[in-house]
Amino acid sequence: MAAIVTLTMNPALDIATVTDRVVPTHKLRCEAPRYDPGGGGINVARAVHALGGDVLAIFPAGGAAGEMIGHLLHKEGVLHHVIHITGFTRESLAVGERETGEQYRFLLPGPVIGPADQERCLDRLAARLPGARYVVASGSLPLGVPEDFYARVGRLVQRHGKRFVLDTSGPALTAAGRGVHLLKPSLRELEHLIGRQISDEQDEDEAVHEVIAQGRAEIVVLSLGPRGALVATARDSERIAAIPVEAKSTVGAGDSMLAGIVLGLCRDLALRDAVRFGVAAGTAALLGAGTQLCRRDDVDRLYARQSLQQ
Repeated sequence: MAAIVTLTMNPALDIATVTDRVVPTHKLRCEAPRYDPGGGGINVARAVHALGGDVLAIFPAGGAAGEMIGHLLHKEGVLHHVIHITGFTRESLAVGERETGEQYRFLLPGPVIGPADQERCLDRLAARLPGARYVVASGSLPLGVPEDFYARVGRLVQRHGKRFVLDTSGPALTAAGRGVHLLKPSLRELEHLIGRQISDEQDEDEAVHEVIAQGRAEIVVLSLGPRGALVATARDSERIAAIPVEAKSTVGAGDSMLAGIVLGLCRDLALRDAVRFGVAAGTAALLGAGTQLCRRDDVDRLYARQSLQQ
């Protein structure tokens, strides 16, 4: 049984390519595309697997893109279970511009997932909970899925005595309830959650502790991009420095970071060390082109470099 189970309600087939310059109304000749299985929880599962962890990805999928996601996960050796639906799984496109080094990302909406398919997802998750230690729900919710769906997931995970990790945004984050063990928002997502702008580091500290005091999460890991991360519990907080690198792509960096954190906790690392491992994994994802996630050798090297700097 997998120690880490991920749930992705809105998976995507990620397509990455490069063109000379992005201009309107022109036909843009692109390089051969790279295809990757995507969506928050799927990316977390792929990164955990790449780092040597034991993981299972659960997700609904349909149509040609859905079949392609399953095929690609099988090729990578990522254990997964597909809940087959009649709708068509979405695609997302990342286009790199050679002249500027900029990247343009186009995200299509997912299919409508009705109540019956939602229950099938929850039933499959429940069947896999006995052997799990952590459940990671990550990504947006597709059409048809109510805003409080992750609150239901949290209650299910709690009833089985497991730990629920959440990475989402918008109304799905606001309605996620109070059953979260670890929450990983970005600064913008945290501002949305508390309903106000955050102006400085002291305000960041107050905001993460406000979330914890409200009972929304036991642990908050605030992802701060080039400023690293802020990890907080009810007792204290600590800042984890970023690892400076030249970024090729930001796709999947947050998912790789979350994968490193949860895998570190599964390996019984102290919380600060698990977050440091997550920062190394997120940084490693910046080194890959297009939709490539972190690579194990890069993560180990960056984590070792970070340890020397402490």
